[in-house]
Amino acid sequence: MERSNYLNEIRQKIIESEKGTVFVASDFADISDNMKVGVCLSRLENEKLLRRIMRGVYDKPEYNSFLQEYLEPAPDKVANAIARNYGWTIVPCGDTALNLLGLSTQVPAIWLYVSDGPYKEYSFNNTTIKFKHTANKEISKLSYKTSLVIQALKALGKENIDNNVIVKLTKALTDDEKKNMLNEAKSTTSWIYEYIKSIARSSENE
Repeated sequence: MERSNYLNEIRQKIIESEKGTVFVASDFADISDNMKVGVCLSRLENEKLLRRIMRGVYDKPEYNSFLQEYLEPAPDKVANAIARNYGWTIVPCGDTALNLLGLSTQVPAIWLYVSDGPYKEYSFNNTTIKFKHTANKEISKLSYKTSLVIQALKALGKENIDNNVIVKLTKALTDDEKKNMLNEAKSTTSWIYEYIKSIARSSENE
């Protein structure tokens, strides 16, 4: 395939994507190999179609007309793009999990994820993303939402979970996600599973 052809394919894929989307070379593996894709992404940055976040990671910047400036890249999207590039399974944990589930409005100082990959840390602008290795059983064979809720409950701790937390989690999950969670989380810590059952029962009683 001629360079101009795969460059145009990559360009078109980016044009059709939503603003704020984060890209890595592996997102275009169906078009060309990582080295050639990397050259194309750099060229598309020069064309101002992409913005470079860090080495090998780019986004399609979103402009806010009210603020009259481009928005910062979403840390969670950046974290997931890095994980895609290396084939890691990741799940937000700690304050990051609480923020993403609406249990905390505080923006995490460090965006923290458990991962089946190595310990790694990345920084861009004023944002730090950390991946910490965990036992694979904590995140494998579990859906994203089940893993996310388990990590959020862990972050809160047994004594800090009240009815308000249960209600918020009930509203944050679909009925199918709750059913999956009841089934998938049976092997998790017993006190966490008791709260998961409460979330499912709360849904049934609405």
